[in-house]
Amino acid sequence: MLPFLGLLSALLAGVFSVYFLQKFCFPYFWRDLTFLLKAIKYGARLELLKHSSTMPTVMGRFVQQAQRIPNKPFVICEGRALTYREVDERSNRLAHVLLGRSSLEKGDCVALLMSNEPDFVCVWFALVKIGCSVAFLNTNIRSKSLLHCIHCCGAKALIVGSDLVECLDGIFSNLQEQNIQVWTVTDHSENTLVHTLLDKIDVVSHHHVPAKLRAAKSLKSPILYIFTSGTTGFPKAAVITHLQCLKAAGGFWLFGATKDDVIYIPLPLYHSAASLIGIGGTIELGATCVLKKKFSSSQFWNDCRKYNVTVFQYIGELCRYLCNQPKTEADKVHKVRMAVGNGLQQDVWREFQRRFGNIRIYEFYGSTEGNLCLMNHIGKIGTVGRSNFIYKFLFKYDLVKYDMEKEEPVKDQRGFCQRAGTGETGLLLSKVSSLTPFFGYKGSKQQTEKKLMKSVFVKGDTYVNTGDLMAEDREGFICFRDRLGDTFRWKGENVATMEVAEILGQVDFIQDVNVYGVKIPGHEGRGGMAAMTVRPGHRFDGKKLFEHVMSELPPYGRPIFIRLQEMIELTSTFKQQKIQLVQSGFNLSTISEPLYLLDLEQKNYIPLTDAFYQSIITGRRKL
Repeated sequence: MLPFLGLLSALLAGVFSVYFLQKFCFPYFWRDLTFLLKAIKYGARLELLKHSSTMPTVMGRFVQQAQRIPNKPFVICEGRALTYREVDERSNRLAHVLLGRSSLEKGDCVALLMSNEPDFVCVWFALVKIGCSVAFLNTNIRSKSLLHCIHCCGAKALIVGSDLVECLDGIFSNLQEQNIQVWTVTDHSENTLVHTLLDKIDVVSHHHVPAKLRAAKSLKSPILYIFTSGTTGFPKAAVITHLQCLKAAGGFWLFGATKDDVIYIPLPLYHSAASLIGIGGTIELGATCVLKKKFSSSQFWNDCRKYNVTVFQYIGELCRYLCNQPKTEADKVHKVRMAVGNGLQQDVWREFQRRFGNIRIYEFYGSTEGNLCLMNHIGKIGTVGRSNFIYKFLFKYDLVKYDMEKEEPVKDQRGFCQRAGTGETGLLLSKVSSLTPFFGYKGSKQQTEKKLMKSVFVKGDTYVNTGDLMAEDREGFICFRDRLGDTFRWKGENVATMEVAEILGQVDFIQDVNVYGVKIPGHEGRGGMAAMTVRPGHRFDGKKLFEHVMSELPPYGRPIFIRLQEMIELTSTFKQQKIQLVQSGFNLSTISEPLYLLDLEQKNYIPLTDAFYQSIITGRRKL
């Protein structure tokens, strides 16, 4: 008996030792394991489907859901609800119209310029059903940028929402010269050369077009082009394959969302977060989504209560806007349990949860064109991802030391990059492999190659340069530090400084211009600022500059501040010097050169006075 009791005591002591070892040394073990098993399960299902008779696609999943839950609401927008069957049938009708009335064929690309509305989804699905790839166009871009986007993706046609037809002013003749057919989602057009869709859908069938048209030959076949700003000037068309769509569609499920959730999507559908994760995730779950035409901080919680929202998508700035709204007794009266997004700063994160209740916030990191996704499934405040040895085994990424002055990674004597230490800020690189392929950009091999780094740690390896600085702590949590290069983020959009500089350079009194982003207290991202020199014999004209930026640049791309200089400083490699300009910001106490501020009321760039400066840093002035 005594030996048995001793053995039992030893066993219990061992169990408790293992328990306390796990509890204090590996506190996230079980949550990590559960999340990884779910991710592996989802990936294994995709692998099995790849070997079935029909290649898996998000559209195929939607058609299945429309047959399985035909009467369940799929999209709700401005009080109007469309079921899975209604969206399926409406997209079928649109597909029949385009097949019968347009010259489109399987494999063609069609550009889509539409605001958030149910017909965005229906037209998108219709195009996929007839075998076309779709290029989502940013609704804020105009003139040359818009024309560039249409051309670079090789679009054979352009479909425009009824509220955006005026965006074609100035480029319609170019479209006609290029034989790009223009359709509008309305039943009437004053321009006889613009074809209409809605007057034709009632006389065609609501049954499916042949399934072979939408069938995918490979998961790596392009199906979408989503534009992202970069360092090369105009927006770049990131190639989105069936594989990327399927991976993104699993995001909500991985974070714990279910078919019973109602998902609120206030982000623009032309971005990958709303379309691939939001719409795709809703389809994967068989859930319902509420589509907001344009985000409104004053209507947000009323919408959540009205539609019984349980999950919403965000960007950091969105949550800050909500926290800046006047407090009410109904702040915690809602059914929201989860928020999924990125760019949320720690102070806003804490304030948001304190004020609006115990909402689980799940940050993730991943660029539209990137081959890596980091997910903070633990929900630790201030981190964008969670890593461990299993994740690193499956998805190879590294943080390497970066020299901010030379604007390049630090190399050793053999010419290889050096890994950043624990807690040290480094440049995030993601390895290109069969498991994590990189598909690059449409229309420019040079842009794709520029995104890659080769022979990083050993001769012949290839990594994607994310252009983002990160740090990983001892527990494996990854924090976003900053964005490198000529792109900064403002109002939830990426701003390409070279594109803005090129447009500003069209003003007759500007000789040289250097565009960059500066931190502004109380705001996410960076606000636009332009350092410029004036041509000899000319003078700075704030009103003329104001009129130019208002007509040629989207709201997020318009410089808030102007800094007049006698000369633009260059680096040793003859690049425009940005580091010192970024560091000095718009601080009147350290800048002796003239500073100007964008003023919407006076419709002018006016001198930045100390009063204006104080109103900006204290948050009294809206930007």
